[in-house]
Amino acid sequence: MPDDVSPAQGRPAPPARPSPDGSAPRPTPAAGDGAVPRRGLLTSEDWWAIWLGGLLIAVAALGLLTGVAGLGRWTANPLAALDGRVAGLAMLGLGLALVTGLAAQAMGGRLIRHQAGFFGLFGLAVLAYALANQTGIRAAGVGYAFWALALGLVISNTAGVPGWLKPAVRGELYIKTGLVLLGAEILFNRILTLGPPGLVVAWLVTPVVIFFMYRFGTRVLKMASPSLVIVIAAATSVCGVSAAIATAAAARAKKDELTLAVSMTLIFTVLMMIVMPLGIRAVGMDPIVGGAWIGGTVDATGAVVAAGAMLGEEAGQVAAVVKMIQNILIGVVAFLVAVCWVTRVDAPGTSTRPPAAEIWNRLPKFILGFVGSSLLFSFVLTPALGDDAVAGIIDLTSDLRGWLFCLAFVSIGLDSNFRALAGQVAGGRPIQLYVVGQAFNLVLTLIAAWLAFGGVLFDPVS
Repeated sequence: MPDDVSPAQGRPAPPARPSPDGSAPRPTPAAGDGAVPRRGLLTSEDWWAIWLGGLLIAVAALGLLTGVAGLGRWTANPLAALDGRVAGLAMLGLGLALVTGLAAQAMGGRLIRHQAGFFGLFGLAVLAYALANQTGIRAAGVGYAFWALALGLVISNTAGVPGWLKPAVRGELYIKTGLVLLGAEILFNRILTLGPPGLVVAWLVTPVVIFFMYRFGTRVLKMASPSLVIVIAAATSVCGVSAAIATAAAARAKKDELTLAVSMTLIFTVLMMIVMPLGIRAVGMDPIVGGAWIGGTVDATGAVVAAGAMLGEEAGQVAAVVKMIQNILIGVVAFLVAVCWVTRVDAPGTSTRPPAAEIWNRLPKFILGFVGSSLLFSFVLTPALGDDAVAGIIDLTSDLRGWLFCLAFVSIGLDSNFRALAGQVAGGRPIQLYVVGQAFNLVLTLIAAWLAFGGVLFDPVS
C-alpha cells in the first residue's frame, strides 16, 4: 500500500501538522483512527435518547398515557399470557415504532424500513416477556433481559439476522432512552430517607471496587483491552447493564466487549438473586443488613427489589434505596471514564481539540438526560404534583423503560456472535476478572453494610 494512503480509510492520509514543541510533526488523525466525529443534536443516538425519553416522560406526566400494556402470567399454555392484551400490545408496538422511527429517519435511516423491522423486533420482545412470565421461570427469577438476549443470540448464531429486521436493530438507542427514563425513578427524597448509611454502602465501596478490578485486570491478568476491563468493572460494581452501557460509550468499547460484559452480568445476577437471600436467612443475618448488602452487590435494580423482598418488606425497601443511591453513580462513572480515557488511556496530544472539548465529545450525552430526569422528578414534579401523582407517572415510565430495555437486549443479541465472544473469553480472563471482582465486592459491601446498618457507625434503621 502506498505511504500516502490511510489504511483505515483507503484514501490519502491528511497532512502532518507541526508539533507545538517543535519536534517531529504528528499526523492529523483520520476519522477511522480514533478521532471523535462531531455529532449534531438531530443525528446522534445520545441526543435522540434524550429527546425520546423527554417525550415519553411528557406524555406520561400530562396524562396522555394511562397505561402500558404487558404480558400476563401462565403455567402450561403460553397463549394465556396474551389473553385480552393483544390490542394493547399492538398499540404499544405502534407507538414505539413511530417514535423510534422518527429518530432512525433523522439519523440517516429509512422510516419505512425501520417500521417493517421494528414489528419483528417487538414480537421478539413480547416473546421474551412471555417466557419470563411463565410461573416456574418467574419464581426462579430468570427475567425478560436474559430471554431477550438469548433469543437474539440464538437467531444471530443460527439462521442469521434477516435483512428486513436489521434496520430496527438499534440497541444503543433503545437502552439509552431507557436509561433517561430510569433517571425518573431516582428520587432524592427517597435517597435522603437512608441518609449517611446508604451513602456509605453505595458510594464508598463502589469506587474502591472499580479501582481494584481495573488494576487487577490490567496489571495481574494483563488483559489487552482496557475498555473491556473497565466495562466489566463498572457492570460489577455499579448496577450491571446500565452502567456497562454508559461506561462502554465513554471508553469507546467494542460491541462484542459490551455483549460479553452484559452476558456475564445477567447470568451471575440471576444466581446472586437466588442464592444471597437464602444464604442471609440461613446464617441468621439481620434482614436490614442483608437488604443493604443485596442493594450494593446485586447488579440489576429489578433483581435487587425481588431479592430484597425475600427478606421482608423493610429489608426490600432498604435494598431498593441503596441501589437507587448507587445508580446515581452511572453518570459520575461515565464522566470520570471519559476524562481518564481522553487524558491517559487513549494517548493525549494526538488531537487538535483541547482536552475539555475532547472530554465533552467522549461524555455519553444521554447521561445528561438521566440526571435531568432525576432532578425534574425530585425537585419539580414531586413538589408540584405530590408523591402519589409522581408515583403513578413513574409506574408508567418504568413500564416503558422495561420495554425499551427488552428491545435493547434483543438487539444486542442480534448484533453479536459466539465467535467474537469466544475471542474475548480466550484464556478465561474476563470471567476471572468478574469472579474475583465480584467476590471482593461482596466482602467489602458486607463489611460496609454491617458498619452502616448494623448499629456500629449509625443508629439502626427503624
